[in-house]
Amino acid sequence: MYAMRITEPGGPKVLSWSEVPDPVAGPGEVLVDVAASAVNRADVAQRKGVYPPPPGASEYPGLECSGTVAALGPGTEDSGWSVGDTVCALLSGGGYAERVAVPVGQVLPVPKAVGLVEAAALPEVAGTVWSNLVMVGAPGGGDAPRARWRQRDRHLRHPVRPRPGRRVAVTAGSEEKLRACRALGAEVTVDYRTEDFAERVRAEGGADVILDIMGGSYLDANLRSLRTDGRLIVIGLMGGRGAELDLGRMLAKRLSVHGTTLRSRPAEAKSAIVTGVRDEVWPLVEKGAVRPVIDRAMPMRNAAEAHRVMESSAHTGKILLTL
Repeated sequence: MYAMRITEPGGPKVLSWSEVPDPVAGPGEVLVDVAASAVNRADVAQRKGVYPPPPGASEYPGLECSGTVAALGPGTEDSGWSVGDTVCALLSGGGYAERVAVPVGQVLPVPKAVGLVEAAALPEVAGTVWSNLVMVGAPGGGDAPRARWRQRDRHLRHPVRPRPGRRVAVTAGSEEKLRACRALGAEVTVDYRTEDFAERVRAEGGADVILDIMGGSYLDANLRSLRTDGRLIVIGLMGGRGAELDLGRMLAKRLSVHGTTLRSRPAEAKSAIVTGVRDEVWPLVEKGAVRPVIDRAMPMRNAAEAHRVMESSAHTGKILLTL
């Protein structure tokens, strides 16, 4: 098969569409003929050499895909999947390829309301939001079900698409992106280039939960934005990994800071996340309450250009790579 190799750490030009050995579905895995994958910031970091794949994962980038089941590995015969099923999947790597082997617990059906290619935009973002805003961010912590979320909860996201049903504030760096967030249901939109988002969010009553991709550079402002008993969930370090932490503010407001990643979790943990997504998020996708937001689709062999678009932040929504 062909896959997108990273020949050495560096810029987009180090991505090479190359012939490589075919993957084999091992015990507990299914083999998927890939129709599409999607570009994530983690792929860019891997290409630069600062975010290597976890042990045992494919060396090729790509944390999600859609496609067709090509083969069942040992122990998956009673999984409910059959050769020819259309699926999408959460991956630890390997999505930029013609085929990928996936743990069976990380496979999802393609929702009837979504096309096969579009479905590649769903697994990573759905898994990230479910594992962080529900499994970590919901009142009561780790295993609180969706039903226990309070209607008054306020969520600030930098800059993640809002989830229907909650009062959501988002930050973004252009009016075009803020308009897109408002169209998706965000009630409070903040241009971080011109506004102090912490001051604005406090004026709106503060946030119960903040989902943050920036890290160090936003730490103090995020803590200032939180209400009493609020939670900051850091899932990215685009603004650096170091910052001074005001423990006095944390103690006075009973705040908590959580750092999480999705890619490095063991298969059992990812399977639990995917089960939650299938049970609770997929019905919303079928109703049209949640839908993939796609900026553009490009041939997979043009992944270098897709990475350039990602790094320019000129996109709004997912960048898909198609076969």
